[in-house]
Amino acid sequence: MIDTSILQGKKAAYFTLGCKLNFAETSSIGDALKQQGVLTAEEGEVADICVVNTCSVTEIADRKCRQGIRRMVKAHPGAFVAVTGCYAQLRPDDILEIDGVDLVVGTERKGDIVSLIAQKMTERDTTPSSSKLTVPTKDIRSFAPSCSRGDRTRYFLKVQDGCNYYCTYCTIPYARGRSRNGSIALMLEQARSVAEQGGKEIVITGVNIGDFGRTTGETFFDLVKALDGVEGIARFRISSIEPNLLTDEIIRYVASSRAFMPHFHIPLQSGSDEVLRLMRRKYDTAFFRQKIERVKTLLPDAFIGVDVMVGCRGETDTCFEEAYKFIESIDVSHLHVFTYSERPGTKALEIPHVVSPEQKHERCQRLLALSEQKTRDFYAQYINKVRPVLLEYAPVGRPMHGFTDNYVKVEVENHPLLDNTIVNVRLQDFNKDGTSVKAEILNG
Repeated sequence: MIDTSILQGKKAAYFTLGCKLNFAETSSIGDALKQQGVLTAEEGEVADICVVNTCSVTEIADRKCRQGIRRMVKAHPGAFVAVTGCYAQLRPDDILEIDGVDLVVGTERKGDIVSLIAQKMTERDTTPSSSKLTVPTKDIRSFAPSCSRGDRTRYFLKVQDGCNYYCTYCTIPYARGRSRNGSIALMLEQARSVAEQGGKEIVITGVNIGDFGRTTGETFFDLVKALDGVEGIARFRISSIEPNLLTDEIIRYVASSRAFMPHFHIPLQSGSDEVLRLMRRKYDTAFFRQKIERVKTLLPDAFIGVDVMVGCRGETDTCFEEAYKFIESIDVSHLHVFTYSERPGTKALEIPHVVSPEQKHERCQRLLALSEQKTRDFYAQYINKVRPVLLEYAPVGRPMHGFTDNYVKVEVENHPLLDNTIVNVRLQDFNKDGTSVKAEILNG
């Protein structure tokens, strides 16, 4: 048993990059440190411990990780600096070269990071040296549960980790390992804990959540049905789920469920069949269109977000125009647009056609403009309609915001007593920048 008494009374600072899953994991690390008597450093305070949770989805993410680590070292001189996350798994030696880093923890040992910090802090007092604790990707087996509070009303529940898909552009399977998950019983326990804390909404997150059950013999559909029965949680949202894993039975269940909202986020990546083939995705555009139409048939008010990558190797001008026309033609509400980045060790590097940075930028801007129009068109359908909204805290004098069940962002006058409360509102008109809709709270 590692003695963690060295942590008592220390102050910690945290820096997280990347996806919602990373933020959920950082939150759990912070909770575990608090249980050992560690306080969270206030803004401007010098911390004793720094935890950096990294991302490596793009080359820009790698650079931001290095910059973030150096900023933490500079802002907290003398602090014990521990780095974890995807970049730590993929490039641990690069991180150890940064002055001030004490510990690099890979994916397999992330769940042990608190005890590892305590152990290495104790050793540092006698034999100062930096350490890395990583294992090869093939040996990653552990699942570290986490549930974070994204704000005062929304929590992110990690139900699954890793991925078995090995798309040609992606490093995530190398950084996080094979698909694995906790049990439904564990997920229910965490959801009930959120309810006890007063949380009203949970977003189900993971790397490939539709693949839930690889290690427990359960299914994602089983999980959805079980979570729907958790008392006190008024809303569940399904975060990014692969189109081939979003089954008809899941869509039908959400359409009639108690707490699952009419809201899906479905990765498309490209609207070109040729590019999808080069990416080694598990569907084509005809399948994707059918999936969107099925959702809209059963849940006509559903908000559908879509991931789109631009500038992937092999995306010729013809392929991009095909992709643009396809995306324009489908009934989705928002595009999460991101630019392809060359990742060492990926199969995409073997594809000959390379898209220039200028072309990537121009294509990205076109899709962002299309996304803005699609979101505005979706919002416009609900002007003068009544929808339930979960209101979020705002300082006195500022408007409150919240999201309808189908993810329309609304703005209302500040009513502090309604923080973290679901109320019915009538949507009135767009605000000045068009990113949300002004609404009136209805009595009763």
